[in-house]
Amino acid sequence: MESCLPCTPEEERSTIKDLMESSESNLREGNLYYVLSNKWWRDWQEYIGGQEDAEVFPIDESSSSQQRPAEIDNSDLVPSGVDGDNDELDLVRSLVEGLDYVLVPQEVWKKLIEWYRGGPPIPRKLISQGFLIKSFSVEVYPLCLQLIDARDNTHTIIRISRKASIRELYDRVCSLLKLDQRKIRIWDYFSKRKHALLTDFDQTLEEAQIQMDQDILLEVEVDGFWPSGHGIDSTGNGLALIPIEPSRSSIGTALSNGYSSEYGRDLLNSSLRDAEDDELLSSSADVDGGGLTGLHNLGNTCFMNSAIQCLVHTPPLVEYFLQDYTEEINKVNPLGLRGELAVAFGDLLWKLWSSGRTPIAPRAFKGKLARFAPQFSGYNQHDSQELLAFLLDGLHEDLNRVKDKPYIETKDANGRLDEEVADECWRNHKARNDSIIVDVCQGQYKSTLVCPVCSKVSVTFDPFMYLSLPLPSTTTRTMTITVLYGSGSALPRPYTVTVLKHGFCKDLIEALSTECCLKTVESILLAEVYNHKIFRYLENPFESLSSIKDDEHIVAYILPKNHEKLPRLEILHWKERSTGDLQSNGYVELLGTPLVTSLLEDTETGADIQAAVSAALAPFLRRKGILPLDPIKVGKENGCDLVVDADRMLENFDTCLIPNDHSVTDTEVDHQPTAKPYFRLWLTDERAFSRSPIENDCHIRSDAITHVLLDWSDRILDFYDVSFLEDLPEVFKSEFTVKKTRQEAISLFSCLEAFLKEEPLGPDDMWYCPTCKEHRQATKKLDLWRLPDILVVHLKRFSYSRYLKNKLDTFVNFPLSNLDLSQYVMHKDATQSHMYELYAVSNHYGGLGGGHYSAYAKLIKESRWYHFDDSHVSSVTEDSIKTSAAYVLFYQRVEVEAPMGMGGFSGADSPTC
Repeated sequence: MESCLPCTPEEERSTIKDLMESSESNLREGNLYYVLSNKWWRDWQEYIGGQEDAEVFPIDESSSSQQRPAEIDNSDLVPSGVDGDNDELDLVRSLVEGLDYVLVPQEVWKKLIEWYRGGPPIPRKLISQGFLIKSFSVEVYPLCLQLIDARDNTHTIIRISRKASIRELYDRVCSLLKLDQRKIRIWDYFSKRKHALLTDFDQTLEEAQIQMDQDILLEVEVDGFWPSGHGIDSTGNGLALIPIEPSRSSIGTALSNGYSSEYGRDLLNSSLRDAEDDELLSSSADVDGGGLTGLHNLGNTCFMNSAIQCLVHTPPLVEYFLQDYTEEINKVNPLGLRGELAVAFGDLLWKLWSSGRTPIAPRAFKGKLARFAPQFSGYNQHDSQELLAFLLDGLHEDLNRVKDKPYIETKDANGRLDEEVADECWRNHKARNDSIIVDVCQGQYKSTLVCPVCSKVSVTFDPFMYLSLPLPSTTTRTMTITVLYGSGSALPRPYTVTVLKHGFCKDLIEALSTECCLKTVESILLAEVYNHKIFRYLENPFESLSSIKDDEHIVAYILPKNHEKLPRLEILHWKERSTGDLQSNGYVELLGTPLVTSLLEDTETGADIQAAVSAALAPFLRRKGILPLDPIKVGKENGCDLVVDADRMLENFDTCLIPNDHSVTDTEVDHQPTAKPYFRLWLTDERAFSRSPIENDCHIRSDAITHVLLDWSDRILDFYDVSFLEDLPEVFKSEFTVKKTRQEAISLFSCLEAFLKEEPLGPDDMWYCPTCKEHRQATKKLDLWRLPDILVVHLKRFSYSRYLKNKLDTFVNFPLSNLDLSQYVMHKDATQSHMYELYAVSNHYGGLGGGHYSAYAKLIKESRWYHFDDSHVSSVTEDSIKTSAAYVLFYQRVEVEAPMGMGGFSGADSPTC
């Protein structure tokens, strides 16, 4: 069957855009979305004229010349040989949205199928998530459960939403196996052990802690009797277990500390049941012999296991959660989870530090975490650092000692000392936020914002929980730039420089300044030339060099250091091809590269413009023995060469500029061999669409940029060599061979310095300047002010730009001990050490789609490192800790002894815990 063809690609684009917008404005739980291969989607976008940064979906105004894509093919998303109807069709695990697939609303899918056919269809439902704030997400990976029939031990795969109720699960099983619901019961059969009978029909599978790929056990009543076996007795009760003492942090005084009886019973039952999820534990945690327990992977939860192992080996947190902390649980904080997340984490830490090494399934903890941060409720792979951020924040809110947060008005610095302002900000923060997490994990940095327009400076002191450090790239890029001298002091010349691939325009300017021996009174203005006109000026020093493509033509104009304050003259070159009057709209053929120079502030007449043009063109004279004169000086701030006096030019040069009166014509000049060649100059706009003649005595309004057209006649071309203005080299010349070097190792200090250097805010993160009363793209400078006892360092290995998602496997050389940060901390507090020792690392291996997380951790009272890879725990040598997989580093402050007779701390001393 042939597909139904719409009229044009534009019509397809418009139709899908309307359907997309309609769907986004009508979000409801249960709405259907369809999983669509991203490969096919991008082919379709190119066909209809796609552009990946459009709002609703990639849209461009001009249609592409790409061919119409073939029928929809989702075969790359579905495992080969998988059976099942469309509603239960499984997907390849570890697919990444935006990279492997996209989600389109049901109406969009129907329209695409109408046009293109193909498939298979993979529908998924929109579900709501969250405890504090409800949000919508598409459940791409529903639960995949293995139903074990106790009658004959047969296995049946059931795919069902984690938001489905226990009643829906019973209905599904009865429908598949043709059973009477009154005569069946289903058990949570995780790890082939009975945990709980699923009898609360209104409870969701997620609330019942049912996990991806786990077993559930079906039992059928026969003649009034339930079967025995599968770990139960004839009455249906579980086999006797060794009694487990619940952790003191979760149960011991739960009822006596103000919990309602219902909440207390739920907490008690939950904790007892969670303990049953694990193998038999001892009755108390053993700090000396514990801490070597692994965590089961519940389905792409290695990221969570890695983060948990790092936190449960954080000494202050271990000490805190192994004690009775229930008095600090904040049950009224609207930003927390009524203490449930803290209790779940405390219980999990207690189990991991109990004697024994039998792996634990963190099912209860995952359920509580998902309620606080719904994005972690599914079974997709996530970022361990992102989970850490949410978890630390959630633990803080659940344990915040401040029950009633006071309102505190922020005060401006008003010239006060940094120390005074910083202490005030820290006191204000602690007045609203006071928990074990704040005590040990939060520091403070100084943030300085500078308005690029009015130079307003704003200084604030903000808390931080971790440092996200960029990885400075050592990959370089070769760029060829043509340098032109606005003063006319030299001919244009191309320079090839090497800069960092991910650098900024200021880096390119610095490299060019060195190559062309820039004077102290000069500066460089970068511009892109396209079609013989200035396409754009690159005036933002922090614009990324990635915005400059290899095939573009970039020029650098040498101008006075204060050129931003002077009027700018932009000279375009052209030849009139019309046979009519010059003032008619004849065809204009632009040629060469525009010249840019600066004018005097008092430029008023056409003669001033003519003099500036003469100076800029002086180096291009062909006549031997005629050299450009020394230009007159501006005589202002820097004395940079700018403009040549017009009369002196006429006295010394055999060429000049004359006004556009009609006393002389081209024909007359051609018939007068002794006549001097001349130019015609025209005022124009930046597109060279309009023009008016410039005469010596005419008044010129000095704008920020004045555009002129310079008419090159054939006779003038005999006097000037304009070849220097033609054939600009591309930024990257293919004839140049670039030596590809291996990505070099970088130090942790280099990453820290890159984090602390001044940089501009992003276009989506503009700062409202109180002086300008407008949002500005200010520059931002961060400085460390005070450091926490536990310093978490996140290495930003992942980068995202449009469809490109990349991971940097750069090796970062980080110290295991004696990390001295004293030189990076602005606040010199003699009572605090700035020396740190590493105790845990979260690692990420592989790429974005199929990556894997693990952790290294050092036991508190041992000088030994261990590798925690989900349920597998093994000892490792200290030499193996440093790898290119290191992603999040955990450091603890260590005190250092001061030299005899001296106060403060010395980085040269050996650290002592």
